Amino acid sequence: MARYIAFDIGDRRIGVAVSDPFNSYALPSQTYVRVGFQRDVSALSALIKEKGATHIVCGLPVNVDGTPSEQTEKTERFIAALEEATGISVIREDERYTSIIAHEQLHEGGKRAKEHKKYVDALAAASILDGFLSKLKKQGENL
Repeated sequence: MARYIAFDIGDRRIGVAVSDPFNSYALPSQTYVRVGFQRDVSALSALIKEKGATHIVCGLPVNVDGTPSEQTEKTERFIAALEEATGISVIREDERYTSIIAHEQLHEGGKRAKEHKKYVDALAAASILDGFLSKLKKQGENL
């Protein structure tokens, strides 16, 4: 059975989320703190294997109007390295507003702003994955 893992790739941290066993919803997993490009790729590759993921979804940051940004290019470079390291094609998913939604969820949950960086990236990754899984359901794809 397919198992999805999603990443919200930032310059300092990478949020991680995984699908539930039935691919119905996303579960925030962790926030990985970046230490260097190649070490990051290796660490995420190991995590993909550890979680038994068969599919990778990465948030693709674009400008509000949908055009590529400088961050889009950085993310694409990281995705290419991840694809090479794992042999798995990465699904790119629009990540506009996912961090804002994650901050709102944390605020509503009573978390102080100083605590947000511990959780916001994993919640953003879960939002990215939930959006993707919802699209799959709408398309009627067999999970």
